[in-house]
Amino acid sequence: MKRAVSISLGSSKRDKTIETTLLGQPIRIERIGADGDMERAAQMYKELDGKVDAFGVGGADLGVMADTKWYPFFSVQPMVRFVKQTPLVDGTGVKNTLERRVAAFIENSIGAEIQPKRVLFTAGVDRWGMTKSFLDAKYECVFGDLMFALDIPIPIRSETALKRLAAILMPVVGRMPFEMLYPTGEKQEKNTPKFGKWYEWGTVIAGDCHFIKRFMPARLDGKTICTNTTTLEDVQIFRAAGVRHLVTTTPVMEDRSFGTNMIEAALVAISGKGRKLTLDELNELLDKLGFQPQLQKLN
Repeated sequence: MKRAVSISLGSSKRDKTIETTLLGQPIRIERIGADGDMERAAQMYKELDGKVDAFGVGGADLGVMADTKWYPFFSVQPMVRFVKQTPLVDGTGVKNTLERRVAAFIENSIGAEIQPKRVLFTAGVDRWGMTKSFLDAKYECVFGDLMFALDIPIPIRSETALKRLAAILMPVVGRMPFEMLYPTGEKQEKNTPKFGKWYEWGTVIAGDCHFIKRFMPARLDGKTICTNTTTLEDVQIFRAAGVRHLVTTTPVMEDRSFGTNMIEAALVAISGKGRKLTLDELNELLDKLGFQPQLQKLN
């Protein structure tokens, strides 16, 4: 049986293991949280290196791919320093393949209900495939990269401005401690409502699930959430807030949509190539599997 393991800086309360079959290959998919402890995560990688078929980096990114430019997060590199044998992915490949299809899926499924066509992104640089997907579908976009990551209340309104922002800030931001930019461990469970004006403005709220929940207001009546890495508890939170539709960019398996890193690690494992896959290889596997975003009507 193939084995893909995502070691996450996130809370261990969100751990999940399933066994399934993909393209005739039995596979064990595991998510293990390190509760914000980067050194603990590093030791887990060390212990499992060479013993599993693929690693996912969860609760953190090795970097972000904005358009064609790669910006590394240097503070995350020590966490994976012991990985020498097992292929390692952080979900960037799935963000630029499977998530690239999500706006078209929404338009085909519930497009008539999305009026006006406005989307608030928690961070556009972090999910470039999703960003391009909504831009190509002619949605009006507000990118909250400065708001959600740096607590600077300035919205970004165009692809050009977003790329310019990435070019200016990412060489600096990439050297900041990752926990300053993104909730890890128990911080993922906290909710501090902010930026309510922009949550109200967007018909669709898109991006990382932890960012969405971290700052969301008590009510999101009639909104569509486009995200991934959702647990049953997350779904209940969105339902209670009045969210109408939940679109997960990764497939739901046993009531859980895993992170992009976990899905990419699973694809690497079943490919048998023993290395990170190209975007073309990922798209080919996704098509063979029939993977696509999934829609749940909550209210």
